[in-house]
Amino acid sequence: MSNKPSLAFLSSLTTGFTPVIKGFSHQTYIPLDLSIHQNLLSTSVLFNPVQMQERLTQWLQIKGAQVAFGGYMELRKIYDRSMHFLTDEAQKRNLHLGVDFWAPAETPVVAPIAGRVHSLANNEGYGNYGPTLLLEHQINGYQFFSLYGHLSLSSLSLLQQGDLVKAGDTIGFLGDAMVNGDYAPHLHFQLILDLESYVGDYPGVARALEKPYYLKNCPDPNLLLKYKSA
Repeated sequence: MSNKPSLAFLSSLTTGFTPVIKGFSHQTYIPLDLSIHQNLLSTSVLFNPVQMQERLTQWLQIKGAQVAFGGYMELRKIYDRSMHFLTDEAQKRNLHLGVDFWAPAETPVVAPIAGRVHSLANNEGYGNYGPTLLLEHQINGYQFFSLYGHLSLSSLSLLQQGDLVKAGDTIGFLGDAMVNGDYAPHLHFQLILDLESYVGDYPGVARALEKPYYLKNCPDPNLLLKYKSA
């Protein structure tokens, strides 16, 4: 079995800003706080994808930006709306394990580095990923995976398991609330070292007490993408 890469190795794979969505310059990206401490969006707006998209669009225009990003290891209230995450208070999952890029539906999603399609699936259900793609990366004897969630349905027919993709290749498109788990359009991007036995899926939200494990198994995507200053 291949070794897991170090954080330094992941960072060495790219030399600067490396997008996973196409059509926006780095200068138009702006950080977005969706943690339990944020005050930009009310709970009712967070729970309504149409209102959330309208509010984010207005906010981006005010800020002179086009893409909102953020969320790695963020505790969020938005997941309280779905039983997919909330079985009871003690078992609640609200720790976000990847980073989100909020942009219009049908925005192209691109591979940041070369890889092979590991699996695709439509993870249906309120609050779930919807259409999801996983890439496997084998580089210099190291193995890791990247996950792309909340895609469009057409994305599932764009590629097949085993297909090779190059850095910059289009691998999907952002889905809308009708198919993406009922969220405002965005990409959930996540790095995973040990995929365990998952196929077409992997937890993107965990319990707060599981943070130590997921910090190790799901490194900060900024190491690879460099969308914000260190």
